[in-house]
Parts: sequence; C-alpha cells; structure tokens
Amino acid sequence: MSSLTGGDPQQDLVLMMEVQEEATYVRHHKKKIALCFSAMRHFAAELEGYGWRVDYRALDAHDNRGTFSDELELAVRTHKPRAVIATAAAEWRVLQAMNTWAARLEVPVQIRADSRFLCGVEEFAAWADGRKQLRMEYFYRDMRRKTGLLMKGDQPEGGRWNFDTENRKAAKMQLFMPEVLRFKPDASTREVIRLVAGRFGGNFGELEPFWFAVTRADANRAFEHFLQAALPSFGDYQDAMLTQKPFMYHAVISMYLNCGLLDALDVCRRVADEYHAGRVPLNSAEGFIRQIIGWREYVRGIYWLKMPAYAQSNFFGAAAEVPASYWTGETDMACIRAAVTQTREEAYAHHIQRLMVTGNFALLAGVNPHSLHEWYLAVYADAYEWVELPNTVGMSQFADGGLLASKPYIASGAYINRMSDYCASCRYDVKLRTGATACPLNALYWNFLAIHEPQLRRNPRLMPMYRMYDKFDATEKSRIADSAREFLAKL
Repeated sequence: MSSLTGGDPQQDLVLMMEVQEEATYVRHHKKKIALCFSAMRHFAAELEGYGWRVDYRALDAHDNRGTFSDELELAVRTHKPRAVIATAAAEWRVLQAMNTWAARLEVPVQIRADSRFLCGVEEFAAWADGRKQLRMEYFYRDMRRKTGLLMKGDQPEGGRWNFDTENRKAAKMQLFMPEVLRFKPDASTREVIRLVAGRFGGNFGELEPFWFAVTRADANRAFEHFLQAALPSFGDYQDAMLTQKPFMYHAVISMYLNCGLLDALDVCRRVADEYHAGRVPLNSAEGFIRQIIGWREYVRGIYWLKMPAYAQSNFFGAAAEVPASYWTGETDMACIRAAVTQTREEAYAHHIQRLMVTGNFALLAGVNPHSLHEWYLAVYADAYEWVELPNTVGMSQFADGGLLASKPYIASGAYINRMSDYCASCRYDVKLRTGATACPLNALYWNFLAIHEPQLRRNPRLMPMYRMYDKFDATEKSRIADSAREFLAKL
C-alpha cells in the first residue's frame, strides 16, 4: 500500500475507518460488505502485529461520523498530525472528496498513486493519446512487453499473443470438478456478520454461509488451490456455464484482487511459473494473464480517461428499468434464473454469465445502462466502480458507442445453449424464434438488430447477421417484432 511506504511505526499513526457512506452509496450485497469490513479489521490487526499504531473506527462506534472526510477531520483534531498521507481512491467520487482535504484540514495532504496497479493513470493516458481506437488487444501486448510475462525476448510464447479462440469449449458435468477453497469465519468475522445482519439485513443477497478469505494469507491459499486444482483446465472452459457448478475452473479471486488482498503482478508471475514448469497449457496461462494485466488494467485506464461523463453514456437511448427478476431470480428463463440465483447466494458470477446472460438480456431488452451499472455495482463482491462501470457501460451494453468494444455483445439463445446446460431445464424452446414458447432471446436478438439498424448495419462484425435478417420475409419480421414486443410488455 503506497500510503505506508517509507512510514515509521514508531512515529506514524494509521487511520482506518468503516463509514456508512461507503456501505450505502448503493445497496451492496451483504457478503460484499462483510468481506470489506472483515478484511479491514484483519489488516488492522496485522499492522498492529508489526508494531504500527492503528486508530480503527468501527461502523458501530457511537461517534462514527459516517464519511471519510468527516472522520478524517475528527482524527486530525484528535491526533494533531504534521501531515496526512493517503493512497489515491480508486473511484472518481471518493477522489473528488479527497482533493478537498488540504483546504478543509489545514494540514499538508499527500495523495499517492495506487501501487496495486501496473499501469498508472498518466501512463495509460499517454498510451491512449492520439490513437483512433483504444483496443484492449494492443494495450495488452504492451503490458506483456512491459512485464515480460510469457515472453521470449520481444516475441510472445507460442508465437501468438492471444489464445482466446482455444478457450471456448462447452463443459459437461463432471463428478470431480474442483471446488473453490472456503474458509470458516473466525471470531472477528462472526462479529462483522452480526453487524451486517443487523444494519444491512434488507440488502440483496445471502449473508451466510460466509466463506470468503479475509486475510492476505488465506487469499494466497485460495489462489494456490486454484493453481493446483483448476488452472490446467481454466483456459478450455473459461466461457462455459453449468447450473450446478457455479465456479467450475475459475480462480474466484477477483474480490481478493480488487480489495487488495492479492497482488496482480504476483499472481500473474505464479501462473507464468506454472506454464514454464510444464504444469499448465499455454492457453490457460495466457487466458488468465490477459484478464489481469490486459483487461483489468485496461478498463481502469478507460475509467480514469473518460470519467465523469462516461458514467452517463447511453448510445442506444435505452430507458427500461432493471427487470425485477434480476433481484428475485424468479423467471421462467433458466439462464437468468441460474445467474441471478447464484449471484444472490455467492455475490459472484463469472465473466460470461455477466456479459452473455444478464448483460446480453439487458441490452436486448433496452435496460438503461446506468441503472444496470448500479445493479452490477450492488450485487457482486468484486464490483468497484473503476472496474465495473467500463465493463457494464462499454463492454456489456455498448453504451459508449464502441469506444471500448468493437461490436455489441449480443446473442440469441443458440449461444447460451452451446455454452451451457441452462436450456435443457428451461420452459422455453431455444430452437423456436417466435411464439409464446420460444426462447425470448431469439426474438429479442433479431428485434434489436432491426431497431438499431441505422447505428449497427455498417459494423463489419454484424454485417453477416444483417444479411441473414434480410432473407427473412415480411411475415417473419413482423412475427419477430410482435414476439419481442409481447415479451417486453410482460417483463
């Protein structure tokens, strides 16, 4: 943590605070709140074990003022420090508040760059400057060169930068598919669970069983378990979905990376070591590393490059509310039911469930991208605005008009059927395009293309689909429009 670099435990005081504002700016999943507060309390204890003095402000302290700025003002009056040193907030709204501290507190305030990331905000802006297209693939190649990960001199291992085409296999249920490593809550975590149950009991999601790692040591144990048990098959099946296997071969460490329990470069180096040792194939190692030093760093760069206006992007003018089923899981669509039920229980869903199930449906149904952004921000344990907003507005909803993605990520029921077992248990028929028993995604998909033809027909990656749509006769096009309209009216 950059704010502690060069610090002196004998002279310096660490201020940590749980504040109501951060717990309530969206109605976070109960597991997410418990993870953050418990990880904070365990880190405070770890610091004290190293000899640091820590002023820890618990949420239920009688005089807790509820915001970072108010708590800091109180601490400055109490402790009378010579200066305040802090790591720059990862979210726009918090950094704006931090930028007022020097004038408000009348003591020197030093805000340091966040050392958890490999590409600084200014570095990304320099990379983006003058480029006509800000494609992740080219940024990723530069990050590979910078870090040396999976490189042979100036060339990539295996002669290719990207093995994504090998990472799209559908999975079948297997008896011995690995499970994530789970941790039993200790006394400190149980106290946090009681606090969350009392303060946030009406929030979305199941609080228990709570099994997340809340210390750096346990987060590293969870990652080591992934390396040994799941990484070899991660690449092949990273896009697959199974109803009874929510985690499959995924690492399930994004919540630990994003709250600071794991180090991004360290986990990538350990994955590269597994490849070089011959224990995992290149497509698995490259696919994992691309998600971290490529996509994760890239969306953070886009966030800081384009905020605050980026949050209001709405290329298609979508206005519908988030469906009630996204909160309840109550729907006849088996894919939505599976993804939302899993989200309620675990505060987790992997990237294809988010992009091609809940994201795809929301885009086809015309859901307002800002409303959807707030839903994603609320329901996932790894969701912080810097990473979640570009993923939702740019990648999932194409609301930025193609700044981030080269085409809208839309699909009919055929994609879901190919990559999952959801359709086998669904009351809708994935093979039917229209009618009361047809998979809603089918009519919604073609209707979306028809509605947004002026914006999308010239997109090179969608031209084949428009040529196919052109072959439908007028009657079929009318049936598609009617089926989509009738479903959305019921929704």
